[in-house]
Amino acid sequence: MDIKEYKCPNCGGTVNFDSSSQKMKCPYCDTEFEIAALEEYQKEIAAAKDNFGWSKEETTEEWKESELEDLSSGSCPSCGAELLGDANTVAMVCPCCGNAQIVSKRLSGFLKPDYVIPFKLEKENAVKALKNFCNGKKLLPDFFVKENHINNIQGVYVPFWLFDAEASGRVCFKASKAKRATDYIKTDYYSVIREGDMVFEKIPVDGSEKMDDKYMDAIEPFDYAQMKDFDTTYLAGYVAEKYDVDVEKSKERAARRIKASVEREFENSIVGYDSVKIESSCVNVSEGKYSYALFPVWILNTKYKKANYLFVMNGESGRLVGKLPIEPKKIWKYGFIYSGILGPIFTAASIGLGYNDPNFAWFIAAALILALVMGFAYVFSWKSQMDTALLKNEANAYIVKDSIVFKKKNDNFLYSKVSKVPVKNNGRIRR
Repeated sequence: MDIKEYKCPNCGGTVNFDSSSQKMKCPYCDTEFEIAALEEYQKEIAAAKDNFGWSKEETTEEWKESELEDLSSGSCPSCGAELLGDANTVAMVCPCCGNAQIVSKRLSGFLKPDYVIPFKLEKENAVKALKNFCNGKKLLPDFFVKENHINNIQGVYVPFWLFDAEASGRVCFKASKAKRATDYIKTDYYSVIREGDMVFEKIPVDGSEKMDDKYMDAIEPFDYAQMKDFDTTYLAGYVAEKYDVDVEKSKERAARRIKASVEREFENSIVGYDSVKIESSCVNVSEGKYSYALFPVWILNTKYKKANYLFVMNGESGRLVGKLPIEPKKIWKYGFIYSGILGPIFTAASIGLGYNDPNFAWFIAAALILALVMGFAYVFSWKSQMDTALLKNEANAYIVKDSIVFKKKNDNFLYSKVSKVPVKNNGRIRR
């Protein structure tokens, strides 16, 4: 005979049947559950495993011998990056490390791209974009723009794997609603199920080990309306990097982005609750296909006080990302400036609130401390402007419009919890 074991949705302990209440009860947190509700909950979170299947587009093929005659390739002896140029390319500059001594060798052993997005913006646009990126950054060292010089600018076609997918998902959430009374808070918990389908088109995953994924993700999106069937003539005057991350490894990143997007879209459909968290989820992909493309990227290497800084610009849209140096002295400078501005404001407010309070001095001290904390917190928030290279964990931008269809939307009550709160009585707290 099979013995079923139930886990408490509140604390994770093993739930037993309580004969006095005729309900299931957790001996660890004393939460009670209706038998039918707990049975249904157990079924919902027992989700199937994710299933991602991909097939190659029919257009993806090997290079033809006649096409290889118009191309040359080389590898960087410093960092090992492999680049591709046209037959007239004499010297290549590595965009990853700036090394200008690339050793030429025969081009072979990798797939011909299916698509290419041609460069739309020129080198001058990249230089201008970097200057605009520096404008208004208060934590930037004063002499960065004057002293730094662009060590190298390189237009590079970066390899990307593109993934199409029809995804079906099922996500079990645990949601809560809180009702506050005079001396207690009652929180109702619900099992919320969302099940449905959506279609993704050409999710990009860069195929270069040397290119930082954060930089490549941050310059998205590329305009697919500009995409062309690949032709070697687009490479004239530029170099193209050879992929060194194969499609099998890239599938993992595509799958993570799809799964995260399914979970996010399903969560966005849930309304009316104070909190929502994922309990379990599963995603299945059918009709999954991948293709191979080259996208235009400007790589800018700048130098400041013997340190190198990398900036990357989307060669089609002009979006530039990178990491700027921070002057520590400016954090202190602006932190005290803004704290000094907030100090008198908070002090005046505290005087109005606690003038007759015996602990009046503590009100003043608390106001000054709060002003100091908020002043520096505001300045520290500027640090996010100095580094704009961020990974994209989702693929919501590549969901085909109006393709989201829900098959199931269930919101079922699970259990309630009541907690007492302290109540003020004549200025004193009564518990």
